[in-house]
Amino acid sequence: MVAEKLKKRAQFLAARRGRRLNGPFFFVEALERGDEGPPRFGLTVTRKVGNAVERNRIRRRLREAIRVTAEADMAPGIDYVIVARRDAMTAPFTILSQELRRRFARMAGPNRKAAAKGHDVPGGRSGSD
Repeated sequence: MVAEKLKKRAQFLAARRGRRLNGPFFFVEALERGDEGPPRFGLTVTRKVGNAVERNRIRRRLREAIRVTAEADMAPGIDYVIVARRDAMTAPFTILSQELRRRFARMAGPNRKAAAKGHDVPGGRSGSD
């Protein structure tokens, strides 16, 4: 199944209501949509991370890591927003890919339904954030 891209701001904001999975190079906000459509992802790299050239390089590296290795670990019906940190630019590509796969696999695990809604799962968000 090929992952699609999130394109609208409202989709990115909706993903904030989901579960947040922290990592050293990025964090992932994941929200279950309630359907079994293809997974969707969006990338966010803020200006604090660097200039436009650096931000675009990080985006390219993350897109390629998803395409090459991590796409298979994305669960259907979930929107993922990857918010990059500066270390994503210099991290070895294999480690960056492994971190993405680990975060996606955690979302597809046995607690998927509760985790996607942020209820009773460590690290999940409540509706009051």
